[in-house]
Amino acid sequence: MTELIGSDRMANYETAHWAMLVLTVAVCVLGVWWLRHLRRHRGPEAAHRAMRIAGWVFLGITLLWAGWRLLPENFSMGSSLPLQFSDALRFFAAIALITRARWAAAVSFYWGLTLNLQSLLTPDLTYGAYPLLSFTAFWVLHIGVFVVPVVFVGALGYRPRWRDFGVTYAITVGWAALAMTVNAAAETNYGYLNNAPDSASLLDVLGPWPIYILWVAVLVAVVWALMTWPFARRVTRRGGGSDAARR
Repeated sequence: MTELIGSDRMANYETAHWAMLVLTVAVCVLGVWWLRHLRRHRGPEAAHRAMRIAGWVFLGITLLWAGWRLLPENFSMGSSLPLQFSDALRFFAAIALITRARWAAAVSFYWGLTLNLQSLLTPDLTYGAYPLLSFTAFWVLHIGVFVVPVVFVGALGYRPRWRDFGVTYAITVGWAALAMTVNAAAETNYGYLNNAPDSASLLDVLGPWPIYILWVAVLVAVVWALMTWPFARRVTRRGGGSDAARR
């Protein structure tokens, strides 16, 4: 991966980036197949036990990375606080895997397949003093939170409902308000709520700040509604859902 040598920022859509996108697809396919296999041959409890183990492992990786970034020699006010949407999503995804709490599964579904998707397609990755560690942590964590909702839907039968949409949107607004408050006080840019990222991103086509914030709020609501509607309609027709997520 030549992009890791002599460069402080990952180049988008070169060898390393394409390799990670292919890996993302492969892990999704394998994860769905494996959990379906467990459910079919060993029963739902075996699949849920595997989820809990994966959740604890993912939570451990998340905590280790968060702690590493908070060490004095690594700390940066603008990037080390766990206030990016992706930072919170890692904890929500771990909670979803460990507990199957419906609210956590919902946040993982909506955030993981939309907000996190931008990090996969247009990664804003600066390597810093430890290029290989930064590269590995970025992709393990971002791929992980993308795989979680894919597995919930594809292997465990999770189906979002309109209440899930509302709960997740409320959590999103609350998290954005918290991040913007910190940004205003510390002159940071968590969540890209005060400025667009330095690298190319989907925000570039939505206008300047704060116009793009309003557009994002509208577009997120529309996209999430479209993601909810077909599933919610099927659940209503069938009169129930699966055991994928606890109420």
